[in-house]
Amino acid sequence: MEETLAGTDAAQIPKQRGDSLLETAVRYAEERHWDVFPGTWLEAVDGSPRCSCGDAACPAPGSHPARPDWATQATGSATVARRMWQKQPAASILLPTGRTFDAISVPETAGFLALARMERMELTLGPVTLTPARRMEFFVLPGAGAKVPDLVRRLGWSPASLDLTVLGEGAYVAAPPTRFGSRGAVQWACRPTAANRWLPDAEELISPLAYACGRDR
Repeated sequence: MEETLAGTDAAQIPKQRGDSLLETAVRYAEERHWDVFPGTWLEAVDGSPRCSCGDAACPAPGSHPARPDWATQATGSATVARRMWQKQPAASILLPTGRTFDAISVPETAGFLALARMERMELTLGPVTLTPARRMEFFVLPGAGAKVPDLVRRLGWSPASLDLTVLGEGAYVAAPPTRFGSRGAVQWACRPTAANRWLPDAEELISPLAYACGRDR
């Protein structure tokens, strides 16, 4: 398995330390062929980070879409991505799901338990993010949303009983090194590499994920 983290304190952003948001966004488009779009950003207000949307109570400061038509703004072109971040270099990096990948989101504690179980099972993982909201997002092939509820039921769980959600068409994830206000940055629990360019199907990961979420209830 590709460089998973042993715990939150060990979290790093391999190959990105010191890189600008612009350089990172361009690399996602160029090297991973992921669509990217710029979101909101953080501004210093009275010494504290505040979301550029202007909402003092913003639930995701600096890490949500800046405009309602974000889905049409998303691009897989490195040239267009560079142009967008040149206009606003501090903008967060957001990745639309339901295109080149979906993401299965679980609580952080369940995610680390699942990672350990997947390692023992010698499963091949795609990239996995760890967010300051204490969630882990496992990248899988598109179409997971239609499959996961039935897969969970076959394992003996009620989908509503597990804190496990699929982010697909119409949703997005924040990519490293996007920051969530003062809570910290999104990090890679399993970073993108040449070895995990081909994503697993949700069916390959759902058993350890559902088991971990069941234990985490």
